[in-house]
Amino acid sequence: MSENENGALESRVGREEPESRKRDEARTRCGFVAIIGAPNAGKSTLINNLVGAKVSIVTHKVQTTRTRVRAVAIVGDSQIVFVDTPGIFRPKRRLDEAMVEAAWGGAADADVVALLVDVRRGLDEENERIIRGLEKTGRKAILVLNKIDLIERPKLLELADAFNKAFPFEATFMVSALKGDGVEDLKRYLADRMPPGPWLYPEDQLSDLPLRLLAAEITREKLYLRLHDELPYASHVETELWEERPDGSIRIEQVIYVQRDSQKKIVIGKGGQTIKAIGKAAREELSAMLGRKVHLFLFVKVREHWDRDPERLRNLGLLE
Repeated sequence: MSENENGALESRVGREEPESRKRDEARTRCGFVAIIGAPNAGKSTLINNLVGAKVSIVTHKVQTTRTRVRAVAIVGDSQIVFVDTPGIFRPKRRLDEAMVEAAWGGAADADVVALLVDVRRGLDEENERIIRGLEKTGRKAILVLNKIDLIERPKLLELADAFNKAFPFEATFMVSALKGDGVEDLKRYLADRMPPGPWLYPEDQLSDLPLRLLAAEITREKLYLRLHDELPYASHVETELWEERPDGSIRIEQVIYVQRDSQKKIVIGKGGQTIKAIGKAAREELSAMLGRKVHLFLFVKVREHWDRDPERLRNLGLLE
């Protein structure tokens, strides 16, 4: 992968538009699909599978996605712009409120809204709350039941019936975002639902997420994977330096913000071993993604109320 002039993620495909695309421009379709759901429903995993590349981080920690990530997939003459929204849950803090507002904002702007459900949770309180939100906004939606490999088929059919009785979904899909089962059918359906119009992104662009932010997200993913049982949710990573070096490598400096000194000690670990492991994992993934050597330097700072800071919420795309 590399960075285009807008700082977004693109593939290594050549930038020149093929003749076939020029001839078919009158038939092109393009639109937005917002995937909403409770935390850990599998939204980021599904987005990555639909796009065919990693554009959103995935961990088993709830509320991992904090910002609206736009990812781009092409099916025939249709360009689908997926919006990976934060999970919808009952907010307790200013950061929570901003994330939930961003999720509903993504749904309001979309041509198609897809409610993604972890079948193991069923029609629980959080999914009922989301359905009430859909009713309040008057939005139509499709239902996507995820993790179908983890439930028996009779129970799956009962669950689909229960959801469709609770809300008039336009269509129901059953998928395993992790294994890819049913994903292509969903993708083709969405391609057909896109309204006629020109493509909004170059054919080789995978996401509108700036690489500086994506790099910070990858480090945050490694942080959560390493310390999900020890580190509270309120940690944050920012890329402070992105330097292209003469030898083609990249120097990246990032700050991990935590809220207390005790959390800083957890991130650093005994003899610095924990932060070294986090840095190594993030550096390896960034090098593979960018196709270049990455020199990654991590620093840990304490900032008690970063999650209430309007500037940081704005940087995450959670405030206008």
